[in-house]
Amino acid sequence: METNLHDLNGPDSLYLSWESRLFNSSFSFEQLALEAFRYQATHNPVYAAYLQALQCNPDQVKTLEKIPFLPIGFFKTHKVTSGSFTPELIFESSTTTGTTPSQHLVRNPSLYRSSFFKGFEHFWGPPQQTCIIGLLPSYLERNNSSLVYMVKELIEKSGHPSSGFYLNETKALAEMLKQLESKKQRTLLIGVTFALLDFASSHPQPLQYTTLIETGGMKGRAVEITREEVHTQLKNAFHLPAIASEYGMTELLSQAWSKKDGLFECPSWMKVLVREEEDPLTVKQSGSGGLNIIDLANIDSCCFIATDDAGRVHSNGHFEMLGRLDGATIRGCSLLTA
Repeated sequence: METNLHDLNGPDSLYLSWESRLFNSSFSFEQLALEAFRYQATHNPVYAAYLQALQCNPDQVKTLEKIPFLPIGFFKTHKVTSGSFTPELIFESSTTTGTTPSQHLVRNPSLYRSSFFKGFEHFWGPPQQTCIIGLLPSYLERNNSSLVYMVKELIEKSGHPSSGFYLNETKALAEMLKQLESKKQRTLLIGVTFALLDFASSHPQPLQYTTLIETGGMKGRAVEITREEVHTQLKNAFHLPAIASEYGMTELLSQAWSKKDGLFECPSWMKVLVREEEDPLTVKQSGSGGLNIIDLANIDSCCFIATDDAGRVHSNGHFEMLGRLDGATIRGCSLLTA
């Protein structure tokens, strides 16, 4: 018997059954997405008011493309929640001076952990077989970062004695990588972009068993640089054939991953669509424009988010980032692109 999403405020067993369906490879994405839409259209006051302002009748929405996507800016100005609950976690976005952070109120951290663990394993394999290193200085220096939470959990799950965070100890990090390389240890170095570039400049070395994963983030640096230029610099410094990337944000509980060339792939419970910049209510499965994201792990906030990112979605569902939309507020987690 399938759970009725309208019962999600009831016993935990009902809530957990949504989680079990979410990560079941046999589910119909469109069916679950439409079910989540109708639930949130009723139980999410912010989203319901937005739909009303658009004069959208939820009963008439029959396809993914017809679902209205909530502008991501609402996470800065409102508490975007579905159902009534006291959050166990509150994630906040990085900000530049004078800007308001986004907040994501998380009802149940286990759903977030399930999402990023299962997504990570799909793309990178079990973390237990890997040394995982986080180079996330600007994120470690503040509280409530969803990225730090994820990497911390992955580090703990790896169980490798050399897994851990590095803040400003770049010399120690360089020495550790040399040791790991000498042991042919599979290593993932997950880093914010500006920190990886600084590390590449000060401690270049050939890497054969280490994968670099950049998460974006230029910390408000004045010089604009494209993702392609970032990857070229990192590949040259570390003699690597490719640089990997992670696409995530405070407002999402799922991540897309790219193994090379900035081409991202979503886990099965997440999907990226594209909207026309001149007509944001026109949504397509593929093409170029503003990126709309369906994240079914966001059942307690909003699964349907219109981001400030510009991108290109391919017919197979993979996508690439093309930068920020004109007039969008640049956040610390954004990669500045030309």
